[in-house]
Amino acid sequence: MSTPKRYHPLLVSLHWLIAALILFMLFLGFTQLGSTPNDNAKIQTLGLHMPIGIALFVLTIIRLAVRFFTPKPEPASAGNPILDKIGVAVHYLLYIVVLAMGLTGMGTSALAGLPAIVFEGSGSLPADFAEFPPAIGHGFFSYVLSGLVFLHVGAALFHQFIRRDNLLSRMWFGRGE
Repeated sequence: MSTPKRYHPLLVSLHWLIAALILFMLFLGFTQLGSTPNDNAKIQTLGLHMPIGIALFVLTIIRLAVRFFTPKPEPASAGNPILDKIGVAVHYLLYIVVLAMGLTGMGTSALAGLPAIVFEGSGSLPADFAEFPPAIGHGFFSYVLSGLVFLHVGAALFHQFIRRDNLLSRMWFGRGE
């Protein structure tokens, strides 16, 4: 069997769906959740943030499985062995940090009793989420994830417009050839 030129269409679909959800969640977290007092206004935003976060966690696990079980194109080169190693590390770290965000989010949710508060209207939000250790990790990982996304997008643009190796076509729909 020959090596494909593109990733599997399911992997491509999951990549772009997860990417859009990550950008939305980071935007929501930094612009809404981080600056909104812990009152009824935040409950509504959490009602959106929590299920999307769980969906991201599950989709990332599915993406890992699909990536493991489907043929992949040859590794791309940035033209420098150190940059190639950084690229591999960034990809693995993206998976790890997205999963860590999901785990710390679910941990915070459980410790703060958020499912009952957000979805059943029972109780009120804690005065400060920082009293829950997973919440501190969740905030920390949001910054790490933002940096990794920045590196990932920057590297893709470098490949596409500086190296002109058409790297983005590998993560788009088309014949696998």
